[in-house]
Amino acid sequence: MKILIVSDTHKHNENLMDVLDKEKGLDMVIHCGDSEGLEDSIREKIRCPLYIVAGNNDFFSDLSNELVFNIGSKRVLLTHGHYYYVSMGIERLAEEAMARDIDIAIYGHTHMPKMEMVGNVTVINPGSISYPRQIGRTPTYMILEVDKDDNFVYTLHHYEPEY
Repeated sequence: MKILIVSDTHKHNENLMDVLDKEKGLDMVIHCGDSEGLEDSIREKIRCPLYIVAGNNDFFSDLSNELVFNIGSKRVLLTHGHYYYVSMGIERLAEEAMARDIDIAIYGHTHMPKMEMVGNVTVINPGSISYPRQIGRTPTYMILEVDKDDNFVYTLHHYEPEY
């Protein structure tokens, strides 16, 4: 299984659309919020399940604030992260995930990629594919691959357009 994880496109889907063309064989797309009303154009482009949540800039959206679903044997919590104050640290999000028997917590909001184990919870942020804030400011996304033995491999990708 091959899963694309993105966040914080902020009404600028150009990079995302390019990645969707380049990353072949996707089985799922996860968007951590702040699509700013363009979730329908994302849905139209992909041919696999899309899990997407509302971010702090998704005003008037009917998207859920968070979703819980399974990938293989793992329970996943998807949230934008602002309700868990992730800009100040991931402790609250990790505590919530542990309290709810979540294996993987995926969030956005900070525009900075991060992956960390907190207890038994894998906490990941793919960064922003449109407006990165980390040193170097390269747009990022993650690919999660799950093999037939239920092994999970996360890879951070730096988006660089082909001219």
